[in-house]
Amino acid sequence: MLMNFLVKMFGKGGKKETSKKPSLLVETLEKINNIIDILNKKQEFLESKIQAETATIKKNGLRNKRVAIQALRRKKKFEQQLKQVDGTLATMELQKDTLEAARTNTVVCETLKLASDAMKSTTKNIDMDTLHEIMDELNEQQEVAKEIADVVSRPIFVGGDDDDELELELEELEQEELDREMMAIGIVSEELPSVPSVAVSGQASSSAQEDEQLKKLKEWAT
Repeated sequence: MLMNFLVKMFGKGGKKETSKKPSLLVETLEKINNIIDILNKKQEFLESKIQAETATIKKNGLRNKRVAIQALRRKKKFEQQLKQVDGTLATMELQKDTLEAARTNTVVCETLKLASDAMKSTTKNIDMDTLHEIMDELNEQQEVAKEIADVVSRPIFVGGDDDDELELELEELEQEELDREMMAIGIVSEELPSVPSVAVSGQASSSAQEDEQLKKLKEWAT
């Protein structure tokens, strides 16, 4: 899949000269893949040869030592070749992984560069002063909306009285209560028994006698 992606990225498009010839990276990866396929096939061939020589050794180990020794020599030769193939295969796979990682990193860098250019192209027409003005207007509208909500949420008093009117009404009620108390006191005083007039008359005559005596004393003194 990665090979197909790389071929599409670098084997097509662009100038006509480059469209006919893959890039060096793609060409190198294709060669590495071909070598890996050859090495895998050779690996399978050598493993089968080793198994066959092992079977020959077991079959002729005691009955025919010469055949067994020759089979053992061939087996060791195949094992040595297999070891070399395994080492070469590991090296080629490592190179393939390294090239693919490098190509991936390059694609990532190019993508990041495109993203950066796209971001610059998107934000270049944005005026910061205008943006600040828009934000200030939004904040102002938020404050207005808050004030409207506060006013709307206030309770409505229907038929409410002014404090001065309430105090005046309270004074009138207190005056009425005081008047009722005074009237009650007047009624009680009218019901009290009157003082006998005889005692009052006696006090008046006694005072007249004292005045007469004082008058006579003054005349005698003169």
